[in-house]
Amino acid sequence: MGRIRVLVVDDHRIFAEALAAALAAEPDVEVGAAGSAAAAERALERAAAEGRAYDVALIDADLGVEAGGPAARARPGPEAAAEEARRRPAPGVPAARRPGAAPLAPPTPATAAARPPDRLRAEPLRPTAPPPDGITLLGRLRRAHPGLRGVVLATADDPHRAARALHAGATGWVAKESSLARLLAVVRGVLRDETHLPPALLTGVIRELTTARRDRTESERLVDTLTPREKQILRCMVAGLGRQAVAERLYLSPHTVRTHMQNVLGKLGVHSTLAAVAVARRAGVSPAEPAAPPSIASTP
Repeated sequence: MGRIRVLVVDDHRIFAEALAAALAAEPDVEVGAAGSAAAAERALERAAAEGRAYDVALIDADLGVEAGGPAARARPGPEAAAEEARRRPAPGVPAARRPGAAPLAPPTPATAAARPPDRLRAEPLRPTAPPPDGITLLGRLRRAHPGLRGVVLATADDPHRAARALHAGATGWVAKESSLARLLAVVRGVLRDETHLPPALLTGVIRELTTARRDRTESERLVDTLTPREKQILRCMVAGLGRQAVAERLYLSPHTVRTHMQNVLGKLGVHSTLAAVAVARRAGVSPAEPAAPPSIASTP
């Protein structure tokens, strides 16, 4: 085996730098580091373009998650949320009407003229999607770089997350407090197409995978009851298309699409589009491909 190229993906800088330095001390290991999902994707693309692709990615399971865990990152606690709501101005309410605000002077003709019309006012910023966690990123990187092996670095053994990591394409799960010798053994092992899990996780992971397989089988059975047209509709639902967009995509009337969607929900035994999409995902239904942009005829 030649030199092993390893990419460490962790947003805790001190840990990432220490791990990279320890690995780089090995004579047959070459190490790179990335502190975010975007940086990892750029590093892999650049390395592949240069013909020096990475062999293994060591990815923090909690990449992008603030202290306190995923729940803390997803939304503030009740007290913090209440305080934030109290401080946030009510939309569309002038400052003079808010508690504790000084009254505004009546507008003069000059200020009224200078005030921009409603249609020119800036739209509020829309919330952006949170960055992917390490396991989601691992799945994305494996799809983009099939030859890459993925190893998850975790602070705790969690059978559910470990099973999710295996499903995403991981071939190793290593505790962050493991020894360097243990980590190197896993890195070398995954390059021999071995799968490495801590013994304490095996029973829980097998149980999780068995349950997931049972749920998937039931979901597949339900999806198989759909007609070809209903399966098309379901794939569009998985892609996040609304009724009008589905109608335009499939050249159907919105009323016909609505009828098909109701039939899909009934056959899947659910009461909402979100639940139907969850069943479809468990059954392995892929989203509909994006519509091709209209071709523009070239003029002679």
